[in-house]
This record gives sequence, C-alpha cells and structure tokens, in this order.
Amino acid sequence: MTGHFAEQPFLPLNIALLTVSDSRSEDQDTSGKLLKERAETAGHRVVAKEIVRDDVYQLRAVVSRWIADPEVNVILSTGGTGVTGRDSTPEAVTPLLDKVVEGFGELFRQISFAEIGASTLQSRAFAGLANGTFVFCLPGSTGACRTAWDGILLPQLDIRTRPCNFAQLIPRLRER
Repeated sequence: MTGHFAEQPFLPLNIALLTVSDSRSEDQDTSGKLLKERAETAGHRVVAKEIVRDDVYQLRAVVSRWIADPEVNVILSTGGTGVTGRDSTPEAVTPLLDKVVEGFGELFRQISFAEIGASTLQSRAFAGLANGTFVFCLPGSTGACRTAWDGILLPQLDIRTRPCNFAQLIPRLRER
C-alpha cells in the first residue's frame, strides 16, 4: 500500500496526450478525454494533445518531438497496442526508448486480469524512459485507460508517493 510524504508538496507534471486511432475524432476520443480529465483533476498540466493515425512514422514523429521538448515530463499514449490490424504503437515507440519499464505492462495486465479476465492477454501496454521523459502506452479502450490511471499512474506520477515513484526520477523536476 502506498502512502505520501507529508512534508513534501505536490509537484505538477507536464503531460502530453496522444490518441492513436484511424477512426476517432476529437469528439469521439473518450479515452483521451478521460486521461486529460484524470491528469488535470490530479493537479497535472496537459501541455499538448494530438490524435494520430495508427502509422509507425506519424507516431514516431509526434513522440520524438515530445521526447525532445524539455517542457514535457510524461507522454501518455492511448491506442494501437493490440495484436490485430494496424496496431503498431509498440513497434513505433519502443525504438525511441532509452529504457523499457518492464513492470508497467506486467502490472497493467495483472490489474486488468481482475477486471476482464484472460482478455488482458491481447494488450501490449508498455512504458519506458527516453531523454528523461516517461512514456506510457496504453490500450485504446476507455476502461483500460481508467485502469492504468487509477491503479498505476495516479500514484506513480505523484512525487509524494512512497517508497518511490516515477516523478522523482524525472531529472528536469529536480531542477525546479
């Protein structure tokens, strides 16, 4: 069970949101809306939001731009992590990562298993670190985004969470 450091104030992160979809428009992007709402409710700042077709090169272009932007601390991507059709987020983003956070996908599927059973095997959710920016790639369903945010991201993006959290590992935060 996680707790918080009582003596440390909350530190908002700058988050970029990417929805990967061949069919969703801004009005239909329920997963992107959920992540934006959850992030802002937690006190973080959403500094960029885009919808990109499920195309390896378009994905890499957007994620690379955000990785290079010193103002972006975290990238949350939703969609394109399945095993069918044009799902290509892992193939597009993994080569950009300096380190893969193996436990993220494992923990996501463990939590998801309690909700949807063995269907969680179809998720290739993953996370990593690139140029001091954390990148989390989530499934496209709104339920999966809720599961990831509530069960993993909310506490791990809060610098007060102990015994450790991802926020404290972002080098640019230590410079504030």
